[in-house]
Amino acid sequence: MTGFWRDKRVFLTGHTGFKGAWLAVWLDSLGARVTGYALKPPTKPSIFELCRLDRRIKSNIGDVRDAAKLKKAMLAAKPEIVIHMAAQPLVRLSYKEPAETYETNVMGVVNLLEAARACKGIKAIVNVTTDKCYENREHNRAFREDEPMGGYDPYSSSKGCSELVTAAYRNSFFNPKDYKKHGVALASARAGNVIGGGDWAADRLIPDIIRAGLRGEKVRIRNPRAIRPWQHVLEPLSGYLRLAEKLYKHGPKYAGAWNFGPGAGDARDVEWIAKRMFAAWPEAPGYVIDKGPHPHEAHYLRLDSAKARRELGWQPRWHIGAAIDMIIHWTRAYQAKKDMREVCLAQISEYGAL
Repeated sequence: MTGFWRDKRVFLTGHTGFKGAWLAVWLDSLGARVTGYALKPPTKPSIFELCRLDRRIKSNIGDVRDAAKLKKAMLAAKPEIVIHMAAQPLVRLSYKEPAETYETNVMGVVNLLEAARACKGIKAIVNVTTDKCYENREHNRAFREDEPMGGYDPYSSSKGCSELVTAAYRNSFFNPKDYKKHGVALASARAGNVIGGGDWAADRLIPDIIRAGLRGEKVRIRNPRAIRPWQHVLEPLSGYLRLAEKLYKHGPKYAGAWNFGPGAGDARDVEWIAKRMFAAWPEAPGYVIDKGPHPHEAHYLRLDSAKARRELGWQPRWHIGAAIDMIIHWTRAYQAKKDMREVCLAQISEYGAL
């Protein structure tokens, strides 16, 4: 990254979560003046706490469903760049809590964009969604940005809705044709199955493997043949940073939707990932197949990131094997009680050096 981010005022929602905390660490290391807004860390341990982010950035604990509190926090921060990552991010939880999922993932982005409309000085907004926002007909090819939104389950559907809200606000209030009047460039970013050290979420493959391994137990994995576009957390985060910089500098040229997915060779099935994890972590006990029954989850997902490669100059740097090795390295450092902020910064530096 260049010196672009030094002293930039950034409002980051979801900064206590897995991806958000990694991005907060990265932005802080680049010299950005970060204000976070999120619920308390959703897991214990968490990167937010391990990296002492409450001492490094201004942290507001709040719910994106609380429109007044969100607006107040944003107005106080006076951001130039807004990155929205706060979400209910789990498919299986969305079956248990569908209303809360829609409230957070749909009205949360409405509340954010309404706050942004009231906040002068914002130049760039990135709404982070997911590869699951697409209408998935299991057609065995990668999704492009211009394909229809959809979603079988409440989580996927809510993210498709979030994309539609973003497009409607861009057309209605932040239209690129009227950029000289409002000065705001609004984009959305869709990533694949993000993995990395420090993810402790429930019902996710890598965290389930890590938790079981640390306890000395075999992990139970479901849907072993399901294929996902696996990518290290730093891959999409680098895309979000590059996109936000382009929006800030060039405005409407980059307003729109963007995919940040891994190469085709990194779309692997669940059992392949489990085997590769245990090959890199032989002291862990291994896995067994949990035959279910389980709620519906898409069998095949893959993103076409040609637009980001072509127009942003972004491309993946770590293949899936390297990503898994980084997770095991992070986990061993955690076991050894090392300074996890320094571990995260070292991985960010290694990634940036490629």
